[in-house]
Amino acid sequence: MKSPYLLGVVLLLSACAPTAAVRPPVQTVETPVVATTPEPTIPSPPPTSEIIVARSTPKVDQPLAQRADVQAFIREMAKKHGFNPNRLQAIFSRARAQPSIIRAMSRPAEAKPWYAYRDIFINDRRIRGGVKFWRAHAATLAKAERIYGVPPEIVVAIIGVETQYGGNMGSYRVLEALSTLAFDYPRRADYFRKELENYLLLTRAEGIDPLALRGSYAGAMGLGQFMPSSFLSYAVDFDGDGHRNLWDNPRDAIGSVANYFNKHGWRGGEPITVPASVSGARYSQWVSRKLAPPTDSVASLQAQGISPSRPVRGGQSAMLLEFEGRNGLEYWLGFANFYVITRYNHSQLYAMAVHQLGQAIGEQYAHFDASASPWARVALIDEVFW
Repeated sequence: MKSPYLLGVVLLLSACAPTAAVRPPVQTVETPVVATTPEPTIPSPPPTSEIIVARSTPKVDQPLAQRADVQAFIREMAKKHGFNPNRLQAIFSRARAQPSIIRAMSRPAEAKPWYAYRDIFINDRRIRGGVKFWRAHAATLAKAERIYGVPPEIVVAIIGVETQYGGNMGSYRVLEALSTLAFDYPRRADYFRKELENYLLLTRAEGIDPLALRGSYAGAMGLGQFMPSSFLSYAVDFDGDGHRNLWDNPRDAIGSVANYFNKHGWRGGEPITVPASVSGARYSQWVSRKLAPPTDSVASLQAQGISPSRPVRGGQSAMLLEFEGRNGLEYWLGFANFYVITRYNHSQLYAMAVHQLGQAIGEQYAHFDASASPWARVALIDEVFW
């Protein structure tokens, strides 16, 4: 969950988990329909972050506890949540603002075409890593699907895209990342101040030293890169050991990612996308460029010259997606589950990368499962992956 646009920033609210749907076969990777003579409309590039000037250049050599704004925050945390101010004083005395974080957040986001973005995440290394991760944690992934209705390939793909299955969870102290953005990044100071508050709450609840955890430059943490607010709302103790550990406990990370999708409306057994073909002059106005749930029925889209490559229910809600492929524009119908993936990271490119990586991992895993010897199948029982 990361970046202004490529770091998933998430919200709250819990609900009871519904009964998981019956597991359908893993959806195979589908070939997109490429428009050879598309309408001369150019897709709008994704928004880029603004280059802003920080309130003041952070002083690397100045402990955060020496700042008046941090002192005010300490008093607020003591009054609002009962924190020991001396304890917080000691913690912030050992932390410093990081100017490199301001530079990273202020850098305009690079608008990559789909075919270049896809190559970053869907490659042999991530696919093989995903199969290995699935094999190592098959029992936990199956349990998560039973409880939350989210298929293993989606959970595995999220962890693969976010951290390469735990191989890169970030190198910044989470306390310093959130503090830097809370006090020296005016554009989103209120948001990150709240995340800093949530971070101190979660470390207190879990008995963790606030200075010990590391994550992304935006403060995202663990295998699934949860922001602190997401941790408090969606992280689960999936192995029953009394702690929600998303850093080095894959079981908790798997359960938490599945719970996140469940709470955001994942529909078990329903499709994510299907390739589409377009014709006529009216389809271009139906291309979805906003991150909103699909509201148009498949039947109404077909009336506009938009045809799915395989049969889908005419009354099902869908949106027309347009991506820049290597050989021309690609068109897809995206369904409710596609929108749910964008709740993890607010980007259509991200959602499609997760979906297609999951498909590729699912195909390779199914091949292993079908051809493995009885001895190899023992690996399907949860092992220590690390």
